[in-house]
Amino acid sequence: MENRQKYRIERIKLKLYELLNDVTYQCLQGDETLQVSKIILDSEKASEASVFVCIKGALTDGHLYASEAVTGGAAAIVCSDGVDVPPSVTVIKVEDTKKALASMAAAFYGKPAEEMKMIGVTGTKGKTTTTYMIKAMLEEAGMKTGLIGTIHIDTGARIIESEHTTPESLEIQRYLWEMKEAGCKAAVIEVSSQALMLGRVEAIEFDYGVFTNLEEDHIGPREHKSFAEYAYWKSTLFQKCKIGIINHDDPCKDLILKGHTCDIETYGFGDGSDLQAGNFYHVRLPGKLGVEFRVKGSYNIDLVACIPGKFTCYNAMAAMAVCRHFDVTGEEIQIALKKISVPGRQEMFSAGNDKVIMVDYAHNGTALRCLLTALRDYRPKKLTCVFGCGGERDRNRRFKMGEAAAKLADFSVITSDNPRKEPPLAIIDDITTEIEAAGGAYAVIADRREAIAYAVSHCIQGEIVVIAGKGHETYQIVGDTVLHFDDREEVLASIEKVKNERDYHSRN
Repeated sequence: MENRQKYRIERIKLKLYELLNDVTYQCLQGDETLQVSKIILDSEKASEASVFVCIKGALTDGHLYASEAVTGGAAAIVCSDGVDVPPSVTVIKVEDTKKALASMAAAFYGKPAEEMKMIGVTGTKGKTTTTYMIKAMLEEAGMKTGLIGTIHIDTGARIIESEHTTPESLEIQRYLWEMKEAGCKAAVIEVSSQALMLGRVEAIEFDYGVFTNLEEDHIGPREHKSFAEYAYWKSTLFQKCKIGIINHDDPCKDLILKGHTCDIETYGFGDGSDLQAGNFYHVRLPGKLGVEFRVKGSYNIDLVACIPGKFTCYNAMAAMAVCRHFDVTGEEIQIALKKISVPGRQEMFSAGNDKVIMVDYAHNGTALRCLLTALRDYRPKKLTCVFGCGGERDRNRRFKMGEAAAKLADFSVITSDNPRKEPPLAIIDDITTEIEAAGGAYAVIADRREAIAYAVSHCIQGEIVVIAGKGHETYQIVGDTVLHFDDREEVLASIEKVKNERDYHSRN
């Protein structure tokens, strides 16, 4: 704590022009030599000697709140458009405030990324699991590693629940600073296409960039205009890293490599990969599903992971391709992979008698189709899928999830997800319309707690039940209200209830 306090005091002495060293700017008025104590994006958090950066978002524009920030004590404004503030306030004009923010945040926190090995992972699916695997393998080899991703941020000193896959640049730099202070030698970050487009990782040069796969997703009014735009922003990671690690089997790899400036290494099942998998088998244990496979190339070892599906092999190879640069041994990889578990990602619970209950984050058609296809390979006696779809999001997701479930699950329980301000039954109607069109069997239980309890209580020997859509989330958004709700807690409670009822009947 003494070191942290000392560091903070030193940063307070920073001058505004020092924050702007890597930014092209024009000082429209005021004094560039003023001392800076804080960078803010929220005008309500303004205080003496703070700098307010005007960010244009999807819903509002920070330029509208410049005068409010000054009233709160902000001594300087960084903007791209004109602002109306008193002559005593320093005004810095830049072309892009998001990019300027990233550079300013890095300077404010002493450019912590330059003191650690930086690993960025992008792709449509597999980012979270791959980052967890990289962290587990590096730490098995004794390298303390920070993580920023969809589920949480682990700085090595504390764990913070995530709000976005990739936070705003100001938060990222603060977390990286905490990692450095906590003794982390590496940091692994989930890098979304939105983060790349919005400049959130602009001030970071990655040592390693990882591409998992690419499929249509995140295309809509508040996301990307087209698949081409989505692919383009994914590809920009490989103009920001030294070594790119690419899924050689993915049909979109050439799109991702277009314009790359890094050295390239590959992994996959196909010939020509630098790290190649083979001898793949599905493994089914009591209450668990997993995979067994062999890799050759930069490693030559047999591996077992208690995460189902062929995509687990891809994620593991991506992680291994990174870790070989850190001299992680094959034995350390084997140990880490056997232990790895990712909250809300194919997270399994045993209900006894060879019954598997799984909680997963699959919240669109692509992810659900991929998951159910993988589970079909385990030849379950019955495959049941419990799912809904989020409100106020791309409506096509409902139809695509309904289609995937109808074609791949034996039975679906349609329920509520995060309806937000949409009527839950209207969302459910969209899903069931597609299921009926595809000839799928289903039941509607709008209350998610009751839906989970129903699926668990009716689970038969040899069945796999998937609770999809929310994964690690611990809330449900209904209207403007955020309610506590955790699929994993509900599964455990339902399993316990079934067990107690069975024990009661056996005694009587």
